[in-house]
Amino acid sequence: MSTTSLFIRKDQLATTRLHTATDAPLANGQVRVRIDSFALTSNNITYAAFGDAMSYWQFYPTGEEGWGSIPVWGFASVVQSLNPGVAVGERLYGYWPMASGAVLSPGRLSPERFTDMAEHRAALPAVYNQYFRCASDPLYTADTEDLQALLRPLFITSWLIDDFMSDNDFFGAKTLLLSSASSKTAYGTAFQLHQRHETEGIEVIGLTSPGNVAFCESLGCYDRVLTYDALDSIAADTPCVYVDFAGNGALRNAIHGRFTNLKYSSSIGGTHVEQLAAKGAGKDLAGPRATLFFAPAQIKKRTGEWGADEFGRRMVAAWHQFLGAVTDAKNPWLHAEHQDGADAVQAAYAHVLAGKGDPRTGHVLSLCRQPAGG
Repeated sequence: MSTTSLFIRKDQLATTRLHTATDAPLANGQVRVRIDSFALTSNNITYAAFGDAMSYWQFYPTGEEGWGSIPVWGFASVVQSLNPGVAVGERLYGYWPMASGAVLSPGRLSPERFTDMAEHRAALPAVYNQYFRCASDPLYTADTEDLQALLRPLFITSWLIDDFMSDNDFFGAKTLLLSSASSKTAYGTAFQLHQRHETEGIEVIGLTSPGNVAFCESLGCYDRVLTYDALDSIAADTPCVYVDFAGNGALRNAIHGRFTNLKYSSSIGGTHVEQLAAKGAGKDLAGPRATLFFAPAQIKKRTGEWGADEFGRRMVAAWHQFLGAVTDAKNPWLHAEHQDGADAVQAAYAHVLAGKGDPRTGHVLSLCRQPAGG
């Protein structure tokens, strides 16, 4: 057997190549999985852009200098097991390489999940090392696998951003500005924040490009949707919080420069990858320092305060509510587009990296399946 992977040049993200290697024998305690499908979103581009700074390249090291494997979320099936606690045929949800297969070292097994105990992952954030066993996973339903792959990790981040803001009393602001408003993490955050409109008076303003205004307005979770060049329609002295999903340095500078009562600036990720390294971005900013939001830290805080069971209960309830809105028959927010095979995966990656495409379309990819007719 062999495994095919998509390698990315770490210092030139548009450069990719396919790598096929013969599978090594498993060690005792390991399992081999076939990665059936995975989602590719702008969130994965963020993983690559911050790959060194946030250690994302370390989850699935390629062993080749300068080349990395971007982690993705999706579903896999166990095809070989030397671990008595994990059966061949078991279906798993979790964090995979962009590849046709992977090897895990399961430990800390429970009916719902296990942790990959591979030595090179020991110092990495625990949330990314957990694999959910679909047969007992409270968030799993077989008919929504595509939406889980596309939205589940992003929505958990969205839910945590909302919780973090509320936990800090919105830093004394009632208006939140969300950039890249058509992105999945942004509109998941807006969905959560919008529920606070009546009770807490929170106003959510989505910032986006002209071509995505209609889409963002159709979601119904933004109080206002503005193009990036329309910041002057918001009073400069508005007490506000900026939640930056774009990573666009020029936009961040503009917002920090305009709003004299900016209470907090939160950096979530980078959907505008060409702007991430913009000279001067984040330096000499007016107002508060732009602070990177790290979801695992809020998970750790809340599981400590609420307990793991209560944390899970709240998250599951929020997820099902969100999924109800996304799958509304009259106005579905998202549909999955399947692309199989190496050529299709490379093309989809280039498409997402370039920031192209319809926000209503989500890429669900597979390197283990061949395209129809192929």
